[in-house]
Amino acid sequence: MQAQAPCSKAKRPKLNQTTWILISLIAGALVGIILSFFVHKGDVVSAYFIEGVCYVVGQGFVRLMQMIVVPLVFCSIVVGAASMSDPKMLGKIGGGTIAMYLLTTALAVLIALGISHLTNPGLGLDLDSVVRVTPKAAENQTIQQVILNIIPTNIFAGMAKGSMLQIIFFALMLGFILGHLGSKVGTVNRFFTQFNAVMMRMISIILKVAPIGIFFLMVRTFTNLGFTGVLPMLNFILTVYLGLAIQLFIVYMLILFIFTRINPIHFLKKYIPVMLFAFTTSSSNACIPLNMETLEKRIGVHPKVASFTIPLGATINMDGTAIMQGAAVVFAAQAFGIDLTTAAFLSVVVTATAASIGTAGVPGVGTIMLTMVFTTVGLPVEGVAMIMGIDRILDMGRTVINVTGDGVVTTCIANATGLLKRDVFKNDSIQAVNPEDVDLSTEPQDYNDFTIAPERSEIGGAGNMDKFAELEYPAKKQKTEQKAQQEH
Repeated sequence: MQAQAPCSKAKRPKLNQTTWILISLIAGALVGIILSFFVHKGDVVSAYFIEGVCYVVGQGFVRLMQMIVVPLVFCSIVVGAASMSDPKMLGKIGGGTIAMYLLTTALAVLIALGISHLTNPGLGLDLDSVVRVTPKAAENQTIQQVILNIIPTNIFAGMAKGSMLQIIFFALMLGFILGHLGSKVGTVNRFFTQFNAVMMRMISIILKVAPIGIFFLMVRTFTNLGFTGVLPMLNFILTVYLGLAIQLFIVYMLILFIFTRINPIHFLKKYIPVMLFAFTTSSSNACIPLNMETLEKRIGVHPKVASFTIPLGATINMDGTAIMQGAAVVFAAQAFGIDLTTAAFLSVVVTATAASIGTAGVPGVGTIMLTMVFTTVGLPVEGVAMIMGIDRILDMGRTVINVTGDGVVTTCIANATGLLKRDVFKNDSIQAVNPEDVDLSTEPQDYNDFTIAPERSEIGGAGNMDKFAELEYPAKKQKTEQKAQQEH
């Protein structure tokens, strides 16, 4: 008798990326809270671990994400606009997206104002114990300046500064022209599409270290804040988060169901990785790569929609920031004993909505833009200082709303234009869908489509067979020639 092979141990299921991110988030927060009781500013642990290791690793990870934002946004919008060479399609997607973004932002401000009048976050606050920071005033731009600043005078300077609206404007023009010219500029189209594929591969590599970066980000955040820095402003924090919750679970889910008739709960389950990532990084721009990937592979949004609406939303859709600004106006007015008129509150709605356009999707920018809102309604700018001490906690929550709003609007627009793959969304798997089970577009979307597609190799029209295949696959060419010689 042959000896039986020892039974192999059952393989333990591997934890997915969502689980690792959640674990690192909770673990980092717990470690930070514990350290806040023992670590004091200026001691060895604070200087070398909190402000040394945690700061470098955490910010290093955020910088990795921010590093690819400009090239990714630029290339993705160029490719997306090139595939929408029809002006009617571009106008339908662009106009509908902007209208929905502005509508949800206005609703967010109204919700914040209503809740703040119920919770009264500024009553009974001891200002002397809270105001410690001198805020930096924001530049109060006119509507004419906001519009003109969208058009870049030097696109390379705009890229260097990260001026997202200018990058989007130039990329839209370039992409539309490339799509209109079609096969005449096939080489240029091919470059942008393949470079976009390179950026997506870079994203997947960077996301592998996400749990490590998130852990150290949370450790430093909660070590510096602790409970003592949060308690004096607890009522205001709860007010803002209540507004954020209403915007997320009521406004967004109703909009999603009304416009798409899909299950909002299933949407949230598939969207959790983006929300967790937004919570830890507090940067809408840093979430762009993961947001686009999730919408395309898990929700079923066509790339030509996501590549346009998500970068645009990270720039002009700031619902979470608008909620914070609306609550902050009532908070400061009550704290300083100032009665605001109905006209002043209407000004808050208009100003907060307008301020979201062109606001950079980076951590902490909300408090800078808040000074513009305060100035408009005549509130002391010093009131912003009361919020700056707890801004990190608020920033994490409002970024979640910002990016979730981008995802909801993108899904609605994709459904309205017939570019939402419901079979992908209905898939029970929360993880990325197998590409083999998804209907691929007839147009080239990534590197492989350009090099192995038998019938089509250029965006905008049928072109010749790929002339670069023999350079990219010399071994394959040699085998093909040998096989042809053997047949003869």
